[in-house]
Amino acid sequence: MLTATLAFAGVAALINITPGLDTLLVLRTSVAHGKEGGFAAALGILTGCLAWGVATAVGLTALLTASRLAYDALRIAGACYLAWLGVSALWRARRRGPARRRGPARQRGPARQSEEPAQPEEPAAASPRGRRAAFRAGLATNLLNPKAGIFYMSLVPQFIPAGAPVFRTTLLLTAVDLVELALWYWVVSHAASSLGDRIRRPSFRRRLEQFSGVAFLGFAANLALADHRA
Repeated sequence: MLTATLAFAGVAALINITPGLDTLLVLRTSVAHGKEGGFAAALGILTGCLAWGVATAVGLTALLTASRLAYDALRIAGACYLAWLGVSALWRARRRGPARRRGPARQRGPARQSEEPAQPEEPAAASPRGRRAAFRAGLATNLLNPKAGIFYMSLVPQFIPAGAPVFRTTLLLTAVDLVELALWYWVVSHAASSLGDRIRRPSFRRRLEQFSGVAFLGFAANLALADHRA
């Protein structure tokens, strides 16, 4: 059992640190809203992974491969949500550019210091409302992605030793995956937020929103065009 658990931990670690949608979401949220926002998004993702792990343990994820209707419904919902995230990010980047250009024009002479406080996202992230929004984004991107469910259903059973209790072993391997993900997202969030003011410059954040928007739209297109059982 120990050998199987360690083998799973190694494979899962390689998959978890591969750049993807969830890591991008944590990175973007951490840059825009600081560590608290990144942690909230990560917690939402981890909650979604836990739900997929439990669903795998009780056999519910088998519906995603057995029923094309269930898979397609979840796939289309996920693609629409990711497309909405992408369009929202691009819209924020578009609005942030003109706002920044107008700001200095109004500030003349000694009033220059007022250019500095324009970091609206950070207080929002510290508020319960901002953390809830980040949590919901992480949870939705994970739960509305049928590939996440298929990942658990296809990978976890391969590491369950013959004769081991399926339900408890699946939950154990899910817990291992969650711990690894939590550590990875902690590193990503701290690395992004520790860069401080330099990475939070309006020009950088605008470019990050643009990159995130295009990436989210790409993920949405990929999910929308994914074949059943892919």
